[in-house]
Amino acid sequence: MDFEQIYQLYFKDVFLYLRSLSVNTDIAEEVTQETFTKALKGIDDFDGTKDIRAWLFTIAKNTYYTYYKRQKIYADKEPPDNVPTSQELFTERIVDKESAFLVHRFLHGMKEPYKEVFSLRVFGELSFKKMALLFGKTPSWARVTFYRAKKQIVSYMEEIENGKN
Repeated sequence: MDFEQIYQLYFKDVFLYLRSLSVNTDIAEEVTQETFTKALKGIDDFDGTKDIRAWLFTIAKNTYYTYYKRQKIYADKEPPDNVPTSQELFTERIVDKESAFLVHRFLHGMKEPYKEVFSLRVFGELSFKKMALLFGKTPSWARVTFYRAKKQIVSYMEEIENGKN
């Protein structure tokens, strides 16, 4: 399937998804266009083992959050209630210096390969495909390992926030 077909088939789905995140149709349209621009640039990293719609939705969600953060610099307003969940705020938490230190402290004691995969993905910004090559595994293995590492860190951070640790 060529990219034009992907665009034609999934534009409406991505737009409706972004419309559910944003209260503004114009913003949803703009972010949808940016999503497909990013998807076109990164289509070589898509291995085809997953549903392309899920891949596009992930790009759309991340693009929307980036857009919103950029806009927040210019306009000081609160995000809509339906935007962040604890899982989605994960990357925002590691940006905060104190939280970043806690994540690094936990990461320091984390078992391999979780520690290395997480570090390569977050700090090294390596694709799952490239990590798979490094480890001699599949991109799916890299995704699952990263997800499990992230889940461990999120759980640890939630315990700290709830005063359990």
